[in-house]
Amino acid sequence: MTELVTTPLTPAMLRGALHIEATADGLLPRRLPPHAIAQAHDDHLALMASQSAGVRLALRGTATVLELDVLATRTVQRGAAPGPAGRYDLLVDGRLVAQAAPSGGAIVTVDPVTRAVAYASGTPGTVRFAGLPAREKDIEIWLPQTEVTHLRALRADAPVRPAPESGRRVWSHHGSSISHGVQIASPTQTWPAIAAARAGVELINLGLNGNALLDPFTARAIRTAAADLISVKVGINLVNTDLMRRRALTPAVHGFLDTVREGHPDTPLLVVSPIHSPLVEDAPGPTAPDPDAPVPRFRAFGDPADLATGRLSLRVIRDDLSRIVAERAATDPRLYYLDGRDLYGERDFADLPLPDLLHPDAGGHALIGERFARVAFAAGGPFAPR
Repeated sequence: MTELVTTPLTPAMLRGALHIEATADGLLPRRLPPHAIAQAHDDHLALMASQSAGVRLALRGTATVLELDVLATRTVQRGAAPGPAGRYDLLVDGRLVAQAAPSGGAIVTVDPVTRAVAYASGTPGTVRFAGLPAREKDIEIWLPQTEVTHLRALRADAPVRPAPESGRRVWSHHGSSISHGVQIASPTQTWPAIAAARAGVELINLGLNGNALLDPFTARAIRTAAADLISVKVGINLVNTDLMRRRALTPAVHGFLDTVREGHPDTPLLVVSPIHSPLVEDAPGPTAPDPDAPVPRFRAFGDPADLATGRLSLRVIRDDLSRIVAERAATDPRLYYLDGRDLYGERDFADLPLPDLLHPDAGGHALIGERFARVAFAAGGPFAPR
């Protein structure tokens, strides 16, 4: 058996994280900086920001065997059995060539109603990849998007080093659980990863399951992070949580966009409204798992009559977002709007229904990713090269 040599893990090897923390369990990539997480004062947001959506190791070298020691923390809904361990996707020169999962791991249990979290300790495991081509190559290991990953050690049968900067444009995207990639088995098969691959850009995925809530600290994180392209997909979590009324929506959107523009005054900025979701198209939230459904499904608990008093549905949010962007675009020519139903609409629901009435499956993610790449990055689109 070939002897493997340990290569120190360094922050320079990681892409897609806004903060990398050295802990007793190894390097921990986070998708929001610590001060933002602290301002949320919410354990659920802290957990989501620590999950590794879009985070990957980017290496270069001639190694044919790689081993990565990790402490993986899986998220389990209270009352449900743990699912399979998350997949690690290995790409060679941009092409997916292998997937693997470690043994061991820790568990964090989330109450879907109260959002309370409870941690249970676990043991580290190892992800092993072999049979890589014996030549100089770019290697990416994408981490599971719905797990917290502590990176403990990296071993290879030949020297590897951080990959040099690609020179590709950086796309920062903020959204909800759909952008985060919940219920998708593979980190490179979430719709933002698919769109980024098609467009040839570097992804920063700030999809935060249940937490696309126009939070000021998220806007400040986007403002500070380097990016050539920015998109913000907002709406569904505002309904899920029944967070605000229509009177608060307009100034909250303006405030969020104002903050982003402070750091990116001329960056193409695309506001994306919610995809089609019949559960809350014309009904307000909150939404929660339906206790009476024979399979896991969500249910809307709001009364449509309350829309008249200012509660929010997806249709109301789309109307306001399109108006806000149109008003701002008069003095901000690099601000754009995309109706989420152009990515996944009513007809798509008939062909590729949302299994739990809120989240697309793998087929839905593929459709959304391909359409976003065509609409946003194609000639004449908001993210087309200038």
